[in-house]
Amino acid sequence: MANRRFSALNEVINRKAVEINYPGQVSEYYGKHVFGIDAMREFLSEEAFNSVKDAMEKGSPIDRKIADQVAACMKAWAQSKGVTHYTHWFQPLTGTTAEKHDGFFDPIGGGRVIERFGGSQLVQQEPDASSFPNGGIRNTFEARGYTAWDPTSPAFIWGKTLCIPTIFVSYTGEALDYKTPLLKSLHALDKAATEVCQYFDKNVSKVIATLGWEQEYFLVDAALYNVRYDLQQTGRTLFGHSAAKGQQLEDHYWGSIPERALAYMKDFEYECHLLGIPVKTRHNEVAPAQFECAPVFEEVNLAVDHNQLLMDVMEKVAARHNLRVLLHEKPFAGVNGSGKHNNWSLATSTGKNLLSPGKTPKTNLQFLTFFINTIKAVHEHADLMRASIATANNDHRLGANEAPPAIMSVFLGSQLNNILDDLEKSVPAGKMTPEIKTALKLGIGKIPDILLDNTDRNRTSPFAFTGNKFEFRAVGSSANCSGAMTVLNAIVAEQLNTFIKEVNALVDQKIEKDEAIFQVLKKYIVESKKIRFEGNGYGDEWVKEAKKRGLNNITTTPNALDAYVSDKSLHLFESLSIMSHREQEARYEICLETYTKKIQIESRIIGDIALNQVIPSAIKYQKTLIDNVNGMKSILSADEFKGAAQIQLELIKEISERVNVIKSDVDKMTEERKQANTLDSAKKQALAYCDKVKPYFESIRYHVDKLELIVDDVQWTLPKYRELLNLR
Repeated sequence: MANRRFSALNEVINRKAVEINYPGQVSEYYGKHVFGIDAMREFLSEEAFNSVKDAMEKGSPIDRKIADQVAACMKAWAQSKGVTHYTHWFQPLTGTTAEKHDGFFDPIGGGRVIERFGGSQLVQQEPDASSFPNGGIRNTFEARGYTAWDPTSPAFIWGKTLCIPTIFVSYTGEALDYKTPLLKSLHALDKAATEVCQYFDKNVSKVIATLGWEQEYFLVDAALYNVRYDLQQTGRTLFGHSAAKGQQLEDHYWGSIPERALAYMKDFEYECHLLGIPVKTRHNEVAPAQFECAPVFEEVNLAVDHNQLLMDVMEKVAARHNLRVLLHEKPFAGVNGSGKHNNWSLATSTGKNLLSPGKTPKTNLQFLTFFINTIKAVHEHADLMRASIATANNDHRLGANEAPPAIMSVFLGSQLNNILDDLEKSVPAGKMTPEIKTALKLGIGKIPDILLDNTDRNRTSPFAFTGNKFEFRAVGSSANCSGAMTVLNAIVAEQLNTFIKEVNALVDQKIEKDEAIFQVLKKYIVESKKIRFEGNGYGDEWVKEAKKRGLNNITTTPNALDAYVSDKSLHLFESLSIMSHREQEARYEICLETYTKKIQIESRIIGDIALNQVIPSAIKYQKTLIDNVNGMKSILSADEFKGAAQIQLELIKEISERVNVIKSDVDKMTEERKQANTLDSAKKQALAYCDKVKPYFESIRYHVDKLELIVDDVQWTLPKYRELLNLR
């Protein structure tokens, strides 16, 4: 074979789907690798079982003596399934998960060991925290950090290891992970939402935020992936001309699933079901080689854990099938990117979905209360919502190919918009008459019928109401859902607390409770009106309209992240006891540093591939042309040569011009990178990489992709889009 690309293509030709036999129906093995309710009931004493159940449902502390019992039983359960090690499984601010495996034994002298796993090992560990991102919270030489058991998320077995979900904090107690702030935001939201529910139903004792994520991803053959250095190191193709046939015929979306992809899906779904991850849906997505899976919704904390685990499972299972899964937000230019749509709602201890209308005016007033307060929360903290999904990866995706734009807006559908407009008009500024109250209640009573036809969705909206939930569509496919969900929980909790104060103030003025609720909701409808948008989020008209409305269009991550450390955001998280100023400022620094490092890595790889693969391939082909021209010159007359060699001479010239531009731009980009590295703050470095280094990416890519169309196919070393996106 002429080069590694063709060797890889030859390897792909004989690929076949890996068929695996699964034992019976899903119900027969679902959750077998989870220390859930059934396993706990079987292995724990009644006292220990009730203690863990109270911790899961009420947040009650677990006594150390009970923890010893739980640990012993958890070990017995795990060892009955062949487990040899355990780990505290946590989510540091790297964006991935972390684990350190320890064996189930302790030396007892005389060259002997005993199997042991106690409550202290279950409840807390002290991993070396020196190399995890901390944003200046602690010094590099201070390695101490603690992981602490989170009983609300059940332990599970992955491979031969018992994994115990935990939080991760510094020696001084600051959060160094995604889970700790998420749990605190859920507590704040529960407290505020439960208090609001008391206006309508005294039986509600708890409100649970729920999440149903939709995970989009691409699949490519492992052989082709292994030849693409950029894919291996960055998760996306830094070069590559669009294939003649991409997604323009829209024939891949929901089409017949390719045999190899289907075999892979069956395999990772089986592993997910063993782990209690309720993955239920699978289908082809819009772009070639793009797919989606989605679970049944769960409580947010568990859903986040399951999504993080799913991404790990997907990558490991892909290797069995000689595939690689791409979770990057934009692995291929010119086709759809991948998101992770976060479907968020609120459920009560009585089984009610607070974002779903009911059968009576009272339940529909409750629906409107949570519905309008959520819209108001997004209006008040639109820039913070934008910051929560800001990453170098997501910058490539937002605003193109069905991804929502960077402008935060809320889509409701025309009928719900009309309801809010009617409510705004029909609630008077002063005291309401009995006739107005009756008319309002009659109108609200019709909401369920209206919503039957309000099922369409706006794919260009970053935050859309879809019947009984809000869908945050702007979250990136590789992201930890915790970032976006912590922000959403927090802003809604704050808004509900404000709502309670304003309603109670009116009630103290002898205004009836329902009338007070109507008055406050009308005020919120008016105040948040500019965030509601029903049109095309991609159009230039919306950019102009958004500016007129005062909505920010923050297109780059370094600028979007500023919202994390605004006085408004710092107060939000501190007032709800979710994060201190120090913790929030540390996360801001980490996000900036992560952005800089990702652009830095991409810049280096662009230079490497351009100089060591692209230019040599182009020059090699150019030499072939030159040899051809010289040969023609030796056998043709001057007049014959002039006409016959014209195309070759033009190609030789074009190759030289493009090679020169590529080399010049790589040199300039490298110099800008060196200058950026000398800057003395994370913000300055991030801005320099964004504004000075990154612009060269497209310029270099343009000329490389033009060379791809010129250079002899046999001499081009990088697998092309037509090959990568054709999953055979």
